[in-house]
Amino acid sequence: MEKLNILADAAKYDVSCSSSGSSRGGNAKGIGNTVSAGLCHSFAADGRCISLLKILFTNECIFDCRYCMNRRSNDVPRASFTPDEVCALTMEFYRRNYIEGLFLSSGILYSPDYTMELICQTLYKLRNIHHFNGYIHVKAIPGADPALIHKAGFLADRMSVNLELPTAESLKQLAPNKNRKSILKPMRQIQNTISANKEELTLYRHTPRFCEAGQSTQMIIGATPESDYQIMSVAENLYQKFSLKRVYYSAFVNVNEDKALPALPGGPPLLREHRLYQADWLLRFYGFKVDELLTDDRPNFNMRIDPKADWAVRHLELFPIEINRADYRLLLRVPGIGVRSAKRIIGARRFGNLNFNDLKKMGVVLKRALYFITCSGKMMYPTKIEEDYIVRNLTDDKERLKFTNDGMRYEQLSLFS
Repeated sequence: MEKLNILADAAKYDVSCSSSGSSRGGNAKGIGNTVSAGLCHSFAADGRCISLLKILFTNECIFDCRYCMNRRSNDVPRASFTPDEVCALTMEFYRRNYIEGLFLSSGILYSPDYTMELICQTLYKLRNIHHFNGYIHVKAIPGADPALIHKAGFLADRMSVNLELPTAESLKQLAPNKNRKSILKPMRQIQNTISANKEELTLYRHTPRFCEAGQSTQMIIGATPESDYQIMSVAENLYQKFSLKRVYYSAFVNVNEDKALPALPGGPPLLREHRLYQADWLLRFYGFKVDELLTDDRPNFNMRIDPKADWAVRHLELFPIEINRADYRLLLRVPGIGVRSAKRIIGARRFGNLNFNDLKKMGVVLKRALYFITCSGKMMYPTKIEEDYIVRNLTDDKERLKFTNDGMRYEQLSLFS
């Protein structure tokens, strides 16, 4: 229990944690499954998935990263699990319905190879001795033998390698024991093996699956002076060149007294982290490019409004769009219209023209969308297509237009109405 308290607490700063992407069902030989119905998908306020047992294998570390609570020079309680202890915790917690899977990360104990070998032993015992068929997300240790990375990938559903910091210069400054090459090497190996495994599966159906849920990574935000433009450009490159499923952004929490770390009088940059996640969503699902959202002249996101709305008010020459004629790509660029509602619009308008009431039933957030759309050539009500006016209405409670439950706006008449 002491180890669990220490190593579960030590894992709380790792946000690269998800429980989706695998489709392996249950079988008569093992316990658990990874189909969507078998996972709780329950997330804590800071984004951590609470359906997974989230622990470090060890918080003992040979590295001295300035931002890390578990760095070598810190005087903190240390502990290490054995493979059997991790197996026992996972199985007993699963049987009690506390968890649906395991998220296992680790500090570097003695060497990357030594640590990765222990992790592989743990996964092997879970899968082959305890017959655990549930979801497992494991961290690959940069610098470990590629054979160990390969072995872990056939035992885990998802693997991740933390990028740590957005640029090589920042990594050199705050994590001198790490380098970008040693981090990108296992990323590339995992990507190539996933691709080769998919090709093999098309030929041989019973081929073991390698990282069926793909790979992800994490960047610490706010510890170094990179702009949002630099951070999102790195993320875009990772998606394009390494086929990552997710890039996670972790607002820097200053847990060490170190002159190289920035002072954060306002606390962790949580709103900035939120804006980065919103922009990341636009890259992955809405067809945006980083250069559309940010530029060298505007390198940081507007903290007042979300990136999609910010893009829209800076491109008012494109709006308003006619909801009954606009193509799918343009619908996705309207604030208040998401992927599902855009698909519903495309499908429903085949049978007739849509009105604002129809849009509301489809899940369109009219409070944001009404400034940018028309139905049959008419806006929801006369409004200005001006940047300042729209931004005020989206952000200022006093200026914001008031709506009733039916989505329509009403107001008390006055002498000046």
